Amino acid sequence: MRLTVFSDYALRILVHAGTHPNRLVTVTEIADSYRISRHHLIKVVQLLVQNGFVETVRGRSGGLRLARAPEEINVGALVRCTEPDFDLVECFDPRTNSCLIAPACDLKAVLHEARDEFMRVLDTYTLADLLVRRRKLAHMFAKGRPATG
Repeated sequence: MRLTVFSDYALRILVHAGTHPNRLVTVTEIADSYRISRHHLIKVVQLLVQNGFVETVRGRSGGLRLARAPEEINVGALVRCTEPDFDLVECFDPRTNSCLIAPACDLKAVLHEARDEFMRVLDTYTLADLLVRRRKLAHMFAKGRPATG
């Protein structure tokens, strides 16, 4: 399974905001921290606001922060919100399926099971689980190194 860049950026935004719980963070700050496009992050932030993951404060001293405690932000719910679909193969979508063997193929059931298990695992984690090393993350952000690995 592979997540879209959109989901990756959503997770990065939440990790960054969760690393700095006592202040507002800006999209520019997040973009600079990860060395990614500010323009792309703005679209992701809009969806995160619409779905209650973050809240924004406008104005000169504005920015964003988590809308809920990290323990209340489920990773599986976030991924479901940010992924357009989970169609691993063509036959998952009956509107576009043109696979000739679909009626007799057992691969679809196996892939459904794998996808469901993937999401089940994500459902067991919250943002708090991703922030266990919050101090190390904050140090990396402060040093201007992207938080990888």
